[in-house]
Amino acid sequence: MHDNQPRTSIPDTLPEVITRYLNAHRAHDTATAITAFTRKATVIDDGNTYDGTEAIGEWLDRSATEFTYTIHLTDAQQTDATHYIATHHLEGDFPGGTIDLRYQFTLHGGLIERLVIEP
Repeated sequence: MHDNQPRTSIPDTLPEVITRYLNAHRAHDTATAITAFTRKATVIDDGNTYDGTEAIGEWLDRSATEFTYTIHLTDAQQTDATHYIATHHLEGDFPGGTIDLRYQFTLHGGLIERLVIEP
């Protein structure tokens, strides 16, 4: 029997690599956040694509300083063996002031290979 329904998990049960990234991103610790990605990882955020750890590092540095905001993990799901969705609620001085974003992670070899961030 195949269960294709997403499994809701307590945020503490996300894989360590995702938790490491999320905690480092929240703390604006780009050096630690980068260690969660494969060398050829891709991040898609706000309609832009960042390929490779150098471009991802620049994106992380810019996103840490562009706006001031709080971020709270509101839900976490594992959709299959290598895919996870972490939903965050953000409030801050960006246009609109509040938004819920889905961080969609694809893992490969124990690291983040792809991250898509969208409402």
